[in-house]
Amino acid sequence: MSQLALHNDNAPAVRRKIKIDIVSILGFLVLIATTVAMLMPLWFMLSTSLKTTKEMMAYPPSFIPQHFAWENFKELFVNSEIKFGQQYLNSVIVAVFTVIGTVFSSSFVAFGFARYRARLAPFLFMLLLSTLMLPYPAIMIPQFLLFTKLGLHDSLLPLILPNFFASAYMVFLLKQFFSGLPNELYDAGRIDGCREFRLYWNLTLPLSGPVISTVAIFSFIWSWNDLLAPVLYLDSQENFTLPIGMAAMLSSKFRIAPWNLMMAASLLSVVPIVTLFAVAQKRFVQGIVLTGIK
Repeated sequence: MSQLALHNDNAPAVRRKIKIDIVSILGFLVLIATTVAMLMPLWFMLSTSLKTTKEMMAYPPSFIPQHFAWENFKELFVNSEIKFGQQYLNSVIVAVFTVIGTVFSSSFVAFGFARYRARLAPFLFMLLLSTLMLPYPAIMIPQFLLFTKLGLHDSLLPLILPNFFASAYMVFLLKQFFSGLPNELYDAGRIDGCREFRLYWNLTLPLSGPVISTVAIFSFIWSWNDLLAPVLYLDSQENFTLPIGMAAMLSSKFRIAPWNLMMAASLLSVVPIVTLFAVAQKRFVQGIVLTGIK
C-alpha cells in the first residue's frame, strides 16, 4: 500500500520531467531548423561560386556542383575588367584606418567625458548624442563639397578622414564603460606621477579590451559594407572598394550577369567579417554586457 502511495506521489514529478524533455527536444529541433534555414543562403553562395557558367544557367539548379570550378576565384584576380584584387586591398586599407581612427578618437573623447567634471560637460555630451539623429544624407552634400574643395575627390581619404573625429555612438558606448572604472585606479596613477595622457594610454585603454574590441568590430563592419560613401566619392575603378566594385560587376560590360563570379566575390568579401567575429566573439559579447554595468 505504501509503495502504491509513493508511486502516486512521484507521478506528477515524472510527468513534469517528461514534459520538460519534450519541450527541450522540440526547442532543439526548432534551433536545428532555424540554423539550416540561415545557412542555406551561405550554401547557395558557395555552391554557385563553384559552378561553371553552363551549370549555373541549368534548370532545375543543383545544390552540389558537378564540376568544382575553382578557376572562378582565379578569374576574379586576373580579369583586368574586374580588378577585384585592387578593390579588396582598397577595402582593407579603408577598414583598417577606419578602425584605428574610430577607436583612438572616440576613446579619447569618451575618456574626457567620463573622467572630468565640467559645468558644460552634460550639455556638450547631449549635444554630441543629438548628432545621432542626423541622417547621413543631411551632411552628405556639405561634406562632399568640403572634400571636393580640398581636392580629395576620387581618393580613399574622404572615406578615412571623418573617422578620426570621433563617432557619437562609439563615444557613448565607451563612456559607459570608462565611467565604471574605479577612481582609486586613477588616484594611484596620479600618485605614481602619471599625467592625464598616460592615465588614458597606460591605464584606461589596457583595462578596456572588451569594449575596444566591440568598437573595432562595429567600425570594421560598417566600413567594409559601406556603399553610399564610395559611390559618392570614387570615380576610378582602381579606387573602388568591394561594395561598389561588386555592383560594377553587374554592369552592361558583361553579356551575361556573372553570378558565379559574383558569388565567389561575395564569399571572399564575407571572410574577413566572419573571421573577425569568430576570433573576437567572446570579447564582443563581453563588451556589450559590460557597457551597461557601472
